[in-house]
Amino acid sequence: MLRLGLLLLLVPALGMMTGYMMEQSLIDACLDAGGSFDYAAEACDPVGNHAFVPFSVRNPLLVNGGMLLSTLGLFLCLGGLYVRRR
Repeated sequence: MLRLGLLLLLVPALGMMTGYMMEQSLIDACLDAGGSFDYAAEACDPVGNHAFVPFSVRNPLLVNGGMLLSTLGLFLCLGGLYVRRR
């Protein structure tokens, strides 16, 4: 139970961080080129200005699901540590 808990605790967090950092590198490259990043189309727009939309608003299933799985992993870790100590 402890191994499954650690897996559920770490893998979703790494997945969210990977998705965020990949998208952030696209945004940074767009801004360096002098454009504005269109968050709805996930593309660089050299002409228009676009408002910032947070990552959690654009990817609610990834963020909320990842947090739910990480919380479940935390409780499984706590349960695995508690059962072992008896």
